[in-house]
Amino acid sequence: MQAILYIAHGSRVKAGVEQAVAFLKSVQQEIELPIQEICFLELSAPTIAEGIDSCIKRGATAIAVMPILLLAAQHAKHDIPSEIDQAKKQHPQVRFTYGEPLGVHELLIDTLQTRILEARLPTNNASVLLIGRGSSDPAVKSDLAKIATRLRDKYAYGAVDTCFLYGKGPTFEDWLQQEKDGTNQVFIVPYLLFTGILRQSITRRLQNYENKNIILCESLGYDDNVKKVLVERIYQLLQLNEDGVCNGR
Repeated sequence: MQAILYIAHGSRVKAGVEQAVAFLKSVQQEIELPIQEICFLELSAPTIAEGIDSCIKRGATAIAVMPILLLAAQHAKHDIPSEIDQAKKQHPQVRFTYGEPLGVHELLIDTLQTRILEARLPTNNASVLLIGRGSSDPAVKSDLAKIATRLRDKYAYGAVDTCFLYGKGPTFEDWLQQEKDGTNQVFIVPYLLFTGILRQSITRRLQNYENKNIILCESLGYDDNVKKVLVERIYQLLQLNEDGVCNGR
């Protein structure tokens, strides 16, 4: 019997976990499978191993593992596949397939624009800063740059820059030092799914700056577009299972 296991990141902030669970329960309504479980990569319970066990206890013989991650980095490329490898050894009778993160998608570009418009109407010379979580994987920097370029071109911003809270690439602190006295309107959009420690740290850092031209928007978050992209990725993954392809690692 086919099952799907959703793996959200997890958060120390209760609201972040609650947002993820509420969102994924709404996604489950779009997927016609009797066995669907939610688990977390870290910081929250249940764990990935517990999620897999729950699927098997409910009768799963094939598990489609869906990472609820924006970009493919260490978690998507190594941490989750490692967990799947362990599960394969413990449950050789179960077939595993592994999905793709949300990645670069046109609908997510539209959601970024929505977050900007929710905050304020951009002026003609407005620019945007996308803040990523960060990673040691250069693919993350490359993918966020693609998203920035598409946002700039589609909605005619003067510039769309990127920075990261940690890892490789320009840091948020570097950007603040350059822009603290800027006169042009800049919209900051955290490229994050949930309300958590990272979003709070961005807010705290901006409290030291009185530049009214810097406007902090809501995070990308969970909206209908994110839901549509996730459902699309899920059906791509389920097709792998139907084809008998195993993409665990």
